[in-house]
Parts: sequence; structure tokens; C-alpha cells
Amino acid sequence: MLSKLQKEGLSGNSTTRYNWQIDVHNTGSDWYFENIPDEIGVTDHFIEQDRRTGTRTLLTVPLIGWTPKRRLANHPYDCGFPRTVFPNQDDFDPWDTNCGNGEWQGNPIAGASPYSTSIPITTTFVISWIRHLTTTYGTAAQGGVLFYNLDNEPMLWNSTHRDVHPTPTSYDEMRDRTYLYAAAVKAADPSAQTLGPVLWGWTAYFYSALDAAPGGAWWNNPLDRLAHGNTPFVPWYLQQMRAYETTYGVRILDYLDLHYYPQAEDVSLSPAGNAETQARRLRSTRSLWDPTYTDESWIGEPVYLIPRMKQWVADNYPGTRLAITEYNWGALDHINGALAQADVLGIFGREGLDLATLWGPPEAGQPGAFAFRMYRNYDGLGHAFGETSVRAVSADQGKLSIYAARRSGDGALTLMVVNKTGQTFTSTVAITGFTPAATAQVYRYSAANLSAIVRAPDQGVTIALSGV
Repeated sequence: MLSKLQKEGLSGNSTTRYNWQIDVHNTGSDWYFENIPDEIGVTDHFIEQDRRTGTRTLLTVPLIGWTPKRRLANHPYDCGFPRTVFPNQDDFDPWDTNCGNGEWQGNPIAGASPYSTSIPITTTFVISWIRHLTTTYGTAAQGGVLFYNLDNEPMLWNSTHRDVHPTPTSYDEMRDRTYLYAAAVKAADPSAQTLGPVLWGWTAYFYSALDAAPGGAWWNNPLDRLAHGNTPFVPWYLQQMRAYETTYGVRILDYLDLHYYPQAEDVSLSPAGNAETQARRLRSTRSLWDPTYTDESWIGEPVYLIPRMKQWVADNYPGTRLAITEYNWGALDHINGALAQADVLGIFGREGLDLATLWGPPEAGQPGAFAFRMYRNYDGLGHAFGETSVRAVSADQGKLSIYAARRSGDGALTLMVVNKTGQTFTSTVAITGFTPAATAQVYRYSAANLSAIVRAPDQGVTIALSGV
């Protein structure tokens, strides 16, 4: 199990500017660029919770070079665009009326001082944090924090954190900051695993923020990319990480980490919607793997994300593992979202993704949580889907997805079948290379009972013998 820090307030963009020494984060553009005090010891408490539940922690370390300067327990908070400096702004925090949204007539305001909220930091800040963690919980090899994200969505810094980083992030800046801070993580705990570059989505895989800065049809003349051999950003980044290891003999990047939210209309982070939207949600899981599926969004071309990531790694930095540390297919309070989530988990396993974390997890009683239980504890007795993937094929993935795996403890073959039709569906399942028992146990989660996984009657298994 893996756990990414997503406590209220301290998650996503806020982790870029979190000061572990005083437990304060800055909200960036999510909420008026304010410094907000957190629970004292919030990250330590999160790690301790993970240790109690046998969960691995994924912690974000900052690369941006700024962190909140002080802790104010009550309003008025420090903020990036105070009214006293910028009286004309489109919006102000109703609870802290000195703090504005940094826009005037819909345009970003220039000239903010980073010192309004923050102080500059170097790698020493990160090294000191990791030394605190290893002193308290041991190194990663000793059961301490294993995973470190190298910041969060840096190609959006000039938007989300424009009060301290108004300049669009470039290819070279990402390389240089990764070299500094990833090396610092490895120096502080050589057994820790690093994940980068933690990009927000599709265009950031191919271009830098500096490419997009001119606006208009910037992709027809991406100046930063062209200055780097017209190489898409992710392959170029992997090449730079490989060059570092070649030069210094140290791997500073363990996982290629991308964020992915399906861009099809009303799918990600959205309610179930109407029948058309629900069907689109179930189709859109194909963007994770299928090179024949044209994405039903502004992307308008095949995404086939995981095979694409694997090819990038194979071509540019073999041995790098794969992570998607933010994803969400929406409707986790509905059977439609549960079906999509179950399908996504099956795809992750079949396609060989090494690590994933869901953004905005469901509540324990919601259908989306049962999608996880079907894999992790379908009978309430701790029995789970197998650990070793087995090839399973469906004649029509759009109607019926099937995933298979062998379980190490008892050798059981486990099958996950996802019926996307919304109707009773009968299909023959053929199994080769495995000798089954006479019957198979069946557990079902469906709209008929959204509050439980139901043990269905055992199904007979027919053994067909064939010869030459």
C-alpha cells in the first residue's frame, strides 16, 4: 500500500511551498497565495499513521527555492498579493480581505515580491528535513520514508506560484534543479527512491512552460524545445538523468512520474453524469494503454500513456520505473466510477505500471472504495487479487474487461471481470496453462448492492482436453 500526503490544505500545489520547520504551507493560486498554518508536526503524524497501517509514504520535497517565512496563528496571514501593495485586484479573500487573487481585469499582476510570504531556501533545507526523518524513523532501507516526489507540477509554477516564480519553467531549469535536489535526497538517504518530474498533464510531457509562454499557437514554434534538438521534454529529461548517472555514478531518478487526468468532457473529478458521460468515462480508460483509441478530448490523438512511458524509458534511461502519482476518473460515489476505477487498477497491473496514487480518494462506504476492496480484500478475510500478472484477453474490452493473476500464498488464479454494459452479460472464460479446481468462488460488486461485495454461488469449471 502507498499513501500520498493529501491532508486538508496540505496537498498538491501547497506541497511546493511547505515549511517543515514551522509547519506552514502557502496555497498559491488555489487560495489567494496565503501562508496557512498546519497542525504542528503534520508530516510526522502522517508518516506515523502510515507506519501503523503498514503503508508506504510518498512525500513531496520542494525544488522551487522558496518556503513560507513565518507562522501566524490567526488572520491576517502573509500573502503574495496584498491589497496594501496591489489595491486593484479582481477578487479578495472574504476572510482575509488584504489578500488578493493576483489578477486585474483577468490578467496576472506582475511585480510581486517573494519576500512578502517566503524566504529563499537551498538543498540544505531538504537535507535537514530528510535527516530529521531518518533520525526519527530510520532510513528508507530501515523502514523509514521510501518515496520522495521531486516537487509538484513544476511546469505550472509560473501560474500556481507566480508570486515567487513568475518566470516560466524551462528545460534547463528542470534539469538543473533536479540535479541539485535529487542528488541532495540521495546524499541524505541513499536508500530513498525519487520520483520526477511530476508533470501536470499532456502538453507538459512534450513542452516546457517557457515554450507556452508566448501564447497563441505557440506549439507551432516551441522555442525552448527547438533549442534542445526538438526533443519532447520527457525523453530529454530522461536523457539528462542518464547523463548524470554516467558522469557521477549515482542514479538520482528512480521513477518517471507523470500526473494523468483524462481530458474527456465531464470525466475526471466529476459526478457520474448522464448515460453518454458514463459511457465516455468507461471508454476513456483505453487512453492508458490502447494505441488505436483516439482520445475523446482536445487531445484528439492516441495517448496510450503507459506503453508510451515504457518506450520513453527504454529509449532514454533503461531501468527507470514508472509512476502516475495523480489520477482520477471521477464518479467515485457511483457504480460508474467504481467500474472505471476497477478497470484502471487492472490496466495498471497488466501494463506494468510500478506505482500509482489516486487523487481525491473515495470515502470508505462509497462505490469507489469497493473497487479497491475487490482487489485487496474481496472476502473480508484478507484474500486479494494475485501478485503475478497472467495474460487475459477479452474479445471486446469496451464491453468486458478481464484481468488475471496468480496469488503467491496458495497459488490461486484470480480473475477480475469488469462488465461495462450495464446489463446482464454472459461470456465464456477460457483458461490455458492452469489446472483449476472443479468449482470457482465468485464475489460480485454491483448496483444491486452498493454497500457490500456479495458472495455469489460457486461456478463449475469445465476442463477441456485437446490433442494433436
